[in-house]
This record gives sequence, C-alpha cells and structure tokens, in this order.
Amino acid sequence: MNWQEVCDNPLLKDLPFKIELNEWGQIVMTPASNKHGHYQSNIIRYLGQEISTGDLIAECSVQTPEGVKVADVVWLSDQFLKAHGYHTPYMQAPELCIEILSPSNTNEEMQHKMQLYFTAGAKEVWLCDESGQLRFFDPGGELERSRLFPNFPAQLP
Repeated sequence: MNWQEVCDNPLLKDLPFKIELNEWGQIVMTPASNKHGHYQSNIIRYLGQEISTGDLIAECSVQTPEGVKVADVVWLSDQFLKAHGYHTPYMQAPELCIEILSPSNTNEEMQHKMQLYFTAGAKEVWLCDESGQLRFFDPGGELERSRLFPNFPAQLP
C-alpha cells in the first residue's frame, strides 16, 4: 500500500489514531491521548508566535527510507514551501519535525525515527515527553536548545 492509497481509502478516514506506513507498505497505527493533543496544540501555538515566515502543519506525512512517517508538528520554511508546496507525502522532510511521545514509544524507536527524519532532510527534530519536557536534536546529536527557534521553551504547561 502507498500513502496516497491510505489517504484515499474511505475506511481509513477519521480514525482516532495516527497512521503511518512501514518500509513494507503496511499500516502502523498508534492511538493518541488527549494529553498528546494538548501538547500538539501548545507547540503549534507557541511556534506560531515565534515564526515570521513559513508554515506549521500538524500530522505531516513524510516519505522516509522506511515508509511514510507522520510527524506530530512540522515547520516548513518559505523555501521549502516554494520547492514542495503541500504535496502529500513530502518526499523530503521539512526543516523541523516534532514528535510527541506516547507511553508505548521506546527510546530506541524514537532514535531510529529521528534518524529517518534526518536522512530525509530534517535540520532539527524535537521530542516532547509526557510531562511536556522538550529535547532538541540536530543530525549531530542533542542540543541545549533549538538553533532554529532558540527562544522556544524546553517545558510546556
């Protein structure tokens, strides 16, 4: 199955969980909690105050070497938008991909997912844990704070 088939399938519309594709085209589903949605909206709200250009997207599909992954929040620069528009899925990762962790996420799984985003072109990946604590990464490793948005708080309410 490819991403467009997932998007076009009427049985898969309006599901209460996140869908991704693995490297074999199989659907992977992850339920999202209300706390997950709370942090997602807070990140969008805070980033919206920080950005002067580009756009923010929730639930953004990104083609990676191991299938389509869906970042909880992304920031796309004006340059990225000019080159890629709102194509689904993006064949290159936006500059910033943010993942909100669920209790089922393992550290190994998230390290691997971050590497997939970096391989696909992300400049930074942020991880938000269940307490609202953010960790910032670039391809070289963990950062003290985001280089793209240095004023972004490391703790969400």
